[in-house]
Amino acid sequence: MTLPLLLLPGMMCDARLFGPQINALSPSRPVGVADLSLHDSIPAMAAHVLANAPERFALAGLSMGGIVAMEVIKQAPDRVGKLALLDTNPCAEVDTVRARRQPQIDKANAGRLFEVMRDEMKPNYLADGPKRQEVLDLCMEMAMDLGPAVFIRQSVALRDRPDYQDSLRAVQVPTLILCGRADKLCPVARHTLMQSLIPGTTLTIIENAGHLPTLETPAQTTAALRRWLEEDEITNG
Repeated sequence: MTLPLLLLPGMMCDARLFGPQINALSPSRPVGVADLSLHDSIPAMAAHVLANAPERFALAGLSMGGIVAMEVIKQAPDRVGKLALLDTNPCAEVDTVRARRQPQIDKANAGRLFEVMRDEMKPNYLADGPKRQEVLDLCMEMAMDLGPAVFIRQSVALRDRPDYQDSLRAVQVPTLILCGRADKLCPVARHTLMQSLIPGTTLTIIENAGHLPTLETPAQTTAALRRWLEEDEITNG
């Protein structure tokens, strides 16, 4: 059975985050991208995803989208047929990061979102490489298109999110965990932790990529997603 694929983007990103994957995978299955811009809590985002999702689907989320994916499968485990968690974090917000949220929110409220993204967030995203500036420019474009109100809602949602380690222990569907080797926001150790929590998980580490391998190393990332999507479909027909 070919499951439709639902993609959940990271903070201040939209469907463009998954552009290469949408182009490559959509000829063989329905591919959709959820809107995570409307709510200021992870549970509310997940409820919105489920209200607009197919009855049963494969679910892949990157960064904040991965956190929402953990909440989606917690709320409706029978509807998620496969799970992919990319460059994300199953833990609640640590105090050092939480302390940075309000100043960033205050700047966004004051019309300084560009400054926040340029100085405090973009430098942490990517590995060094020939596509770095191109990808950073796209990240800035997505962020400015979404705007300060979305930044504030998503910041609050991430600040107040629960810990999902216990929830991941209950996951029983084929799961891919993937990250860029040079991801500073969600380092490899977070992904080995998730691998230890979900039985039978595949962990794929993408070389020469940071926090956004979907754009930094699209061919390798798409290949991993394709293997994850097609494995049972091939064996089970």
